[in-house]
Amino acid sequence: MSDLNTLRDIFEDELRDVYDAEKQILKALPKVIKAVTSEPLRDALSHHLEETHGHVDRLEQAFSSLELKPTAKHCAGMAGILEEGSELLKADGAEAVLDAAFIAGCQRVEHYEITAYGSLMAWAKLLGYDDALALLKANEQEEKAADTKLSKLAESAVNEEALHAGEGSENGKGSKSKRPTTIR
Repeated sequence: MSDLNTLRDIFEDELRDVYDAEKQILKALPKVIKAVTSEPLRDALSHHLEETHGHVDRLEQAFSSLELKPTAKHCAGMAGILEEGSELLKADGAEAVLDAAFIAGCQRVEHYEITAYGSLMAWAKLLGYDDALALLKANEQEEKAADTKLSKLAESAVNEEALHAGEGSENGKGSKSKRPTTIR
């Protein structure tokens, strides 16, 4: 980590961190999309993948607005969340149960991002980085919307399906699915 002596220092450091986080998500999310079995969940995640491309673009614009080169700093926090989530890709079990677990994992990602954008926006406001603030706010709003959509999918269908997974099956596990092996 570089020296953090000013609010601008921590802003730039966190901007580089979230830039890397978004790029990690671009690599991981297609594997999750392929692994889920709920069509509405797959559609929501596919939509968010497209939004994530926009997040990276907006972050690059934010760097540019500050006359900074878009440079990523390894985001260990996101790497850890994605590593934990990659265990689901290795899991064998009831499809609905795995889909419910994928929603929980994706929401961990969303909450991490929402927190990062919230801090960045507060700092951008204090620093007078109005252009960056607007770009960060747009990303944060899409992250919150994705989180809300995942909650609605979980609460309206996926969790209920997971609750009843295995009912009537011989082994109690319901429909099983073999997943790809890693997210990262």
